[in-house]
Amino acid sequence: MTSIKTLFAALFLNVACLTSAFAANPLSVHVLNLQDGLPSAGVTVLLEKQEGNQWVRLSDGVTNDQGRIPALYPKDGTMEKGNYRVTFKTGEWFEKHHTPTFFPEIPVIFKADGSVPHYHIPLLVSPYGFSSYRGN
Repeated sequence: MTSIKTLFAALFLNVACLTSAFAANPLSVHVLNLQDGLPSAGVTVLLEKQEGNQWVRLSDGVTNDQGRIPALYPKDGTMEKGNYRVTFKTGEWFEKHHTPTFFPEIPVIFKADGSVPHYHIPLLVSPYGFSSYRGN
């Protein structure tokens, strides 16, 4: 019985930590490889904000073992309104996995309008196709 209680306590703590990370930082990403249905660990991701006609680099990160970067925005709190570009460096990732790909990188441009406290950008990728959407 004690081990079940310990397991539930650990699970609750993990969910609480993940929830607080999402609440604190307004942007997360997730990469899943559709070829094998597994998370894509080790994908480099770049975040930029549009300032006039220029893209200004804000941060970058590498997906964890679950294919996630839970906090990509450079500061906690509210994301400034504006247009952002998240660029997934998929060519590097496929090369490491000895898989040819048509997409050396995948940019996803989105508008943060302040309507939600957290933006989540999932990427479903295969060597010759991809899909993204506004997650939660």
